[in-house]
Amino acid sequence: MTLNRRSFLGTGLALGAALSAPRAIGQARPRVVIVGGGAGGATAARYIAKDSGGMIDVTLIEPSRSYFTCFFSNLYIGGYRDLDSIAHTYGTLASAHGVNVVHDWVTGVDREARTVSTAAGHGFAYDRLIVAPGIDFVDESVPGWSTAAQNRMPHSWKAGSQTQLLKAQIEAMPEGGLFAMVAPPNPFRCPPGPYERISMVAHVLRDRNPTAKILVLDPKSSFSKQALFEEGWEKHYPGMIERIGPDFGGANVSVDPDAMTVTVDGSVEKVDVCNVIPAQKAGHIAQVAGLTDGSGFCPIVPATMQSRIDETVHILGDATIAGDMPKSAFSANSQAKVAAMAVRAALTGSRAFPAKFSNTCWSLIDTDDGVKVGASYQATEEKIAKVDGFVSQTGEDAGLRKATYEESLGWYAGITADIFG
Repeated sequence: MTLNRRSFLGTGLALGAALSAPRAIGQARPRVVIVGGGAGGATAARYIAKDSGGMIDVTLIEPSRSYFTCFFSNLYIGGYRDLDSIAHTYGTLASAHGVNVVHDWVTGVDREARTVSTAAGHGFAYDRLIVAPGIDFVDESVPGWSTAAQNRMPHSWKAGSQTQLLKAQIEAMPEGGLFAMVAPPNPFRCPPGPYERISMVAHVLRDRNPTAKILVLDPKSSFSKQALFEEGWEKHYPGMIERIGPDFGGANVSVDPDAMTVTVDGSVEKVDVCNVIPAQKAGHIAQVAGLTDGSGFCPIVPATMQSRIDETVHILGDATIAGDMPKSAFSANSQAKVAAMAVRAALTGSRAFPAKFSNTCWSLIDTDDGVKVGASYQATEEKIAKVDGFVSQTGEDAGLRKATYEESLGWYAGITADIFG
């Protein structure tokens, strides 16, 4: 729901001077508040601050002092990277670009008063609000599982300690043990992500525990880059991976974290490690602010990334209904630049150019065996629409696959510098 002024002020939070009325002409710099410091939010903060030349006051509110990227976290599980390599901080955004970085949890948004409140009792007024909260999980989407069980059956779909936990569980599996993944239904963060993860788990088990097995329980009839993954699994991990789709019970799965079992169409299977990736929705604050629709995600105006519910709010990344664009870090970064331009134009009168978007998703199947899929997009009245695309092909030679993987390493270095400065 959207909090009204009375209910907002009645929360008892110390709101302070930051909650002054929206800016009048001739007063202080226009204020932009950004909720969420991931690929979308941090990019938007950097570009608004940098490109406005100090004309806009930018505040980024993010609870984590070190942000672990979900993208490339699978490579940490596979042993190709260490955890520090996917951790990023916000010092450069503050020191080099003048962004006011606040490490706190946003607890409320009063869209009528244009204010944001935080768990520490602070309040921030805005002329434009950018919401980039990532995803949360749909309760009971996997019967028997909840976030209370995430230490027994980790999701690891938010990187950091969960990723460390899953990696440790995989490495501690008994000889000949069983790893199970409960894959998510559409739409979800990073469409190729679960299947790259399976590849990385198989890579670890092949070297450490070669008689172990992997079971993928999938409610979807097909998935991103399916032919490429299946070709790679047969080549690198023959006989190790079994996928059960909806025709054979993949859509009728429950779990028992205490007993460490999964039930597939009534058949109970004992497992040693279970990675449960539930159905997803927009991050909690988007729901609190009344920015979601019946889908659980946020409808947006494609040309500006503005909310269709409130034109003073822009929404980025995994939380959005983004038409043909997948939910990925590259997408969020691309959308953030469109939103930053729109916000800057609205608040300073600068020129805004037509929105253009792009995305590429790389996946590693085994050492030097990288594949990719991507597209360019444009804004229409109805959605972000795909213009053209590309995808790796089955049967490619080893040199091309190695080059694709090396390309992904360059992309990671470049995009994290672009996001965090």
